[in-house]
Amino acid sequence: MRLEDLRECVQKGLDSVKQEKTEIEVFASWNELITMRLNYTSDIPSGGLQEPKSSQFSGIAVSSAFSDKGKTSLGFGSQANELRPRGVTEAFRKAKRGRFYDPDFRSLPLPAGNPTLVDYHDPAVLDISDKEAVDLGWKALEGALRAFREAGIKESIIVGGDVCILKELVAIKSTTGIDTFDVSSILTAAITTMVEKEGVKGTGWATSTKLAGFDPALAGREAALSAIRTIGGKRLPPGHYEVVFGSQPITDMMANVIAPSLSLATVNASNTPFLGKLGQRVTSPNLNIYDDGSLPGQIGSKKVTCEGLPTGRTDLVQEGNLVGFLANHYLGRKFSSNVATFVPRNGFRFHGLGRTYEMQPGVFPTNLVLEGRQGVTTEELFRGIREGVYIGRIWYTYPINGLAAGDFTSTVIGDSFLIKDGQISTPLQPNAVRINDNINRVLQNIVAVGREKKAIQVWSAEEAVIAPEIRVEGVRLDGISAGTA
Repeated sequence: MRLEDLRECVQKGLDSVKQEKTEIEVFASWNELITMRLNYTSDIPSGGLQEPKSSQFSGIAVSSAFSDKGKTSLGFGSQANELRPRGVTEAFRKAKRGRFYDPDFRSLPLPAGNPTLVDYHDPAVLDISDKEAVDLGWKALEGALRAFREAGIKESIIVGGDVCILKELVAIKSTTGIDTFDVSSILTAAITTMVEKEGVKGTGWATSTKLAGFDPALAGREAALSAIRTIGGKRLPPGHYEVVFGSQPITDMMANVIAPSLSLATVNASNTPFLGKLGQRVTSPNLNIYDDGSLPGQIGSKKVTCEGLPTGRTDLVQEGNLVGFLANHYLGRKFSSNVATFVPRNGFRFHGLGRTYEMQPGVFPTNLVLEGRQGVTTEELFRGIREGVYIGRIWYTYPINGLAAGDFTSTVIGDSFLIKDGQISTPLQPNAVRINDNINRVLQNIVAVGREKKAIQVWSAEEAVIAPEIRVEGVRLDGISAGTA
């Protein structure tokens, strides 16, 4: 697919329907997701690289504002697998038929400056051959197996995970003056290894926007080494512990609990623990959080949003104080006032498989960055912990009692250790501990924030979290019954 074809589609398509004398926006997208799925077992014959596949998705969306007897009605329609003007005509017909009155609507997005991030995609990714793509999967597998061989482990090995390549092309044109496009390329590797007889699991990640900077073998090796390090893990009695969270647990909590709470979408639904707290302290003073979709080289970066507006930095928490929310155009206009303004830098149409024509712009993060007001070294992060826990990987993190309550739970599944006198000591048994706590309490009880940060992609999402290790006191940890682990 050529970008020129998408731009021609939105141009001619808009020309074919704009005589209706209403505000109209035409959005066209084309995505390809190439997946190399690993499924290696040492004790049972397997293909190793189980399921190389490619999925393509394309289509058109039309958003329109109609004047109905002095009131403005909104309509949205889409057409799959059609990138010609007649697809725009059909999507517009659907939008007109399904229109509804919205008293909060002001206008479709208006031009708002120039993007700072341009020409950031990698042509080598867009033109990658089938053989080159499959080779990336084999490299991830070989990286894991080589690490196991070096450790003398040859049996009871399982290696799984995915190496993915996502290509995205979008074009947007509207009667309000938006006329732009975007091209992005994302490469990710998320590898999980197990030594089944030892009951241990390890993980490794690699992300890049450039083929030359992508190293899936390193992700495989990291996954194997993390499994090896946790052999002989012990269980943990329930209680409140001083915990050092690694970058992956911080990412998981951000994606599933914190970031949704920092969105105008949840403010609009009155379903956030931060409702009515703008300008107030909501975390430790030693924490800053911002979202920046214009960071060079990060996989969450885009030139423009799916509303055609430039991406950029949105400060959310500064030295513990809530200073902003993520916004799209509609919610930004609805909630902005002479007291607070919410710049719409996060209006995206993410759906797990790229930027999709099938949905209207929601509110999504891009690159969420956490950092300390005073970052410390790893040694300083652990210093003074007499008995604590290092948690390196969690999953199944979700809010309980509703997002607004702040309560959440998560299972510790690997890469975790007991801390004794400021040092990593005994491995923690995987799937034997659950976090049961409140996100407000966790954020307020931050003791120290690490200096080094790591970018990790959220599973089945496009945003990245660039997270340090963070030390928190008084985290509630409960045991999981051995029969249910």
